[in-house]
Amino acid sequence: MSDALFYPVLMQVGLTLALAIATGLMRFRAIASGQVKPGDIALGQGAWPRRAQQVSNAYQNQMEAPVLFYAGALFATVLGVTSTALVVLAWVWAVSRLLHAFIHVTSNHLRLRFMAFAAGMLCLMAFWIVLVVGVVTQ
Repeated sequence: MSDALFYPVLMQVGLTLALAIATGLMRFRAIASGQVKPGDIALGQGAWPRRAQQVSNAYQNQMEAPVLFYAGALFATVLGVTSTALVVLAWVWAVSRLLHAFIHVTSNHLRLRFMAFAAGMLCLMAFWIVLVVGVVTQ
């Protein structure tokens, strides 16, 4: 089970890279079409088209809470405490991030997006509790 946490991490990395590429393409098209001038965005992000900003926000969100997940997965692997509970929590967390991003870039329904975010954060908290207990009792 030593590499079991690698796969939900890989899924999160793939999601982040996909959103980064989508953001870049949308921004490139906005500038290439003349919809946005480079000077309009030199000091802020407000001039991007609504859709490009929506995808960019979903990408930016992948730079926040996932840091705690990456650190936890690395600690668990290095310290050899990759239990079944940690792997299940990692997968549930990764799926919640995928769902959160999907809602973010489609309907952007705030209540649904928050529910996906909250579910992921609860999983992440549980992941860290299980990790700490595993390290302390090892």
